[in-house]
Amino acid sequence: MLRSMNPFSRLCHLPSELRQPAVRDLAWVLVSPPLLQDAPWPQRHPLAGSHWARAPERLEQWLRELDHDGQPLLDWLARSSTRRLGVYYERLWQFALTQAPGIELVAANLAIRGEGRTLGELDIVLRDDSGTYHLELAIKLYLGPADSVEEPPRGADPFTWLGPGCHDRLGRKLTHLSEHQLPMASREQAQMALRALGVDGVDSRLWLAGYLFYPWGRHVESPRGGHGEHLRGLWVHRQDWPTLRQQAGPGVWQLLPRPSWLAPARVEVNDVWSEGDLRLWLAELDPQARAQLLVRLVPGVDGDWHEAQRVFLVSDLWPNVAGNDID
Repeated sequence: MLRSMNPFSRLCHLPSELRQPAVRDLAWVLVSPPLLQDAPWPQRHPLAGSHWARAPERLEQWLRELDHDGQPLLDWLARSSTRRLGVYYERLWQFALTQAPGIELVAANLAIRGEGRTLGELDIVLRDDSGTYHLELAIKLYLGPADSVEEPPRGADPFTWLGPGCHDRLGRKLTHLSEHQLPMASREQAQMALRALGVDGVDSRLWLAGYLFYPWGRHVESPRGGHGEHLRGLWVHRQDWPTLRQQAGPGVWQLLPRPSWLAPARVEVNDVWSEGDLRLWLAELDPQARAQLLVRLVPGVDGDWHEAQRVFLVSDLWPNVAGNDID
């Protein structure tokens, strides 16, 4: 059941094997599992109706060829000046959908206007052999609740899972998707916009990907409906960082910049931080800085260093501090 949601789950090794960062991110977008198995709205992998879904080895071949010459992808991404992670995620999907055999990308970011204003937009409208679909795409990173060991473990409630900047909650995002974004296609104004594209009706679906970060040293349940194979990490308060690091496995730690939050990190040996680099960075980091994503890297047989673990380092006052979420 878990595997049926993602036709490319057997290709989960690809993001770590490919070399070009944008191609690795593209592979991660296409093969990673969703956050949820059961969502308040039906989910559908955007490439479920592609010919690639029936022959995943063809997708692997395409990605490996792109890894040798990634210029078409880089040219596509260069058309947008926005560097927001959510927009980057959507652009990667759009590129794949324009290339996927058996898929017609009818529209992307279709603005729905009415009442003298923009009411919203439809992320993706596509057509395949099984029908025409409106898809809402989202990439999210959420941190679980920080219960003490004496309290009953929480986490099942999606509203207890916070974005790194504390402005977003998994429960709030699911509510917005199911009550506003996904029903948008059924509104009269959206129907008019779709008919102008030759589309009489669509089936609205969701695809929500990302990572869930569990509090270090505490037992927290996964959110209700969580996918059994969802990607995960840890989060830790600054005061507990030395202990976590001491107990972690071998390797080196360094900051993972926000544009690189998708695929597992792969770092060339000359770019790996030294112990001095890490100490200097920590010494200069504001005690109330927004959440910082760190990765533990271990050497690979190919000569590069590969991600073995990712951890959000947060202020000791988190979540009672302001910050920025990924959108």
